[in-house]
Amino acid sequence: MKQTTYKQVKATTYDEFGRGQVIVNKKTYGVSGMIPGEVGDISILGDYAKVLTIETKSKARVTPPCKVYDRCGSCQLQHIHYQEQLKFKTQYVIDCFANYDIAIKPKPIIGMNEPFQYRNKNQFGYGYDKSGNIITGLYEENTHKLVPVKDCLIQDQLTNELFGSVQELMTKMRIQPFQEDKRIGIVRYVLVKRAFQTNQTLVTVVTGVENFPGKKEFFNAILKKHPEITTLVQNINNRKTSVVLGDSEKVFFGKGFIEDILCGLKFRISSKSFYQINSIQTEKLYGLVKQYANLTGEETVIDTYSGIGTIGLILAQNAKQVYSVELNKDAHYDAISNAKINNIKNIQFFNQDATQFMIGLSREKVKVDVVIMDPTRTGSTIEFINALRQLKPNRIIYVSCEPATQARDVKDIVNTGYRLVEIVPVDMFPQTYHVETITLLSLKTA
Repeated sequence: MKQTTYKQVKATTYDEFGRGQVIVNKKTYGVSGMIPGEVGDISILGDYAKVLTIETKSKARVTPPCKVYDRCGSCQLQHIHYQEQLKFKTQYVIDCFANYDIAIKPKPIIGMNEPFQYRNKNQFGYGYDKSGNIITGLYEENTHKLVPVKDCLIQDQLTNELFGSVQELMTKMRIQPFQEDKRIGIVRYVLVKRAFQTNQTLVTVVTGVENFPGKKEFFNAILKKHPEITTLVQNINNRKTSVVLGDSEKVFFGKGFIEDILCGLKFRISSKSFYQINSIQTEKLYGLVKQYANLTGEETVIDTYSGIGTIGLILAQNAKQVYSVELNKDAHYDAISNAKINNIKNIQFFNQDATQFMIGLSREKVKVDVVIMDPTRTGSTIEFINALRQLKPNRIIYVSCEPATQARDVKDIVNTGYRLVEIVPVDMFPQTYHVETITLLSLKTA
């Protein structure tokens, strides 16, 4: 396939990934690194367009502070001024709803004062460079090529140091990285979770085999190098997969989990627990959930797709009764533990499908006031929305990490007799094209 260069091409708008869109030969391409209004030379290979030079620069352009920004791919918007990033994300939300004929004027997006070093969960891979030296870093976008990273700017300094220390100790102690294609080696990934409120740190070393020569000495060396570590876990993943964590784990040091404070409550976090990666913005997001729920102490609430129970437990403080429904067993048991830790008793946990749970309540004619939805990026299902229609809660609060699927679902919910009251974008993921949204829907009255 031939690569073709085009000169003096102008980007006119953003695409959904924050790329500048250009039109060449009546076909639209998204060009990473270009901003609307900019003119430059690009190359096109198949459906992939790449910027070569920028001749007319946008006022929104800034110099990316990351040294490997153009290679890594984990951040996509560092070349764009932060206020412009927020404008792009707001417009993306508007466009997603417009695609379903829903005209919205969202509330102002909630951004960050310091849009760096916000991630509380990070994972680095380990491998070899061309000279055979052990390296650690992140995978280049859409590839399995490891880009060496020493100072990732969206994670905190201790996390960066931990990844680097493991690399140094692997070299010193001759601990080999796992090579997935050859099925040989030891260390695949290191996962670090930080509880910023309690200053606790969980380190999970993902290995391709359970036992290996020097294992005890290697783990002890990590702990000696970093006494800040609260707990150290070995996860064993010998499958040929891009999934980071395997099913089997062994706690080497500590309790195997850490605890963090969120909205005044304590939450237990293990290597497999889902926990929002931006604690600062999560406090703001869940504050909006509380505001929209508008609880007086007499309401019954269902927290669907509830994970480790964060939203349900927060709302239980002001509700009469909360039902927390989660299909994943690990998350379900974490949620039960979190209720015990916080001595919250007006919440019940159900390890089952949320759709079937709601259908059951509607058959029993249980009155539900508020339903919380926080599904995965793929959104909800028409079966779930039909179950909502049967249950008829007064308010639905929909938290989403993908506005496109949220807009689709909101369209269906509105068609079942609800009114879209308000939507607020929240920038949970600065320097990337992702955006979180929270939407309030209210049951129409006759």
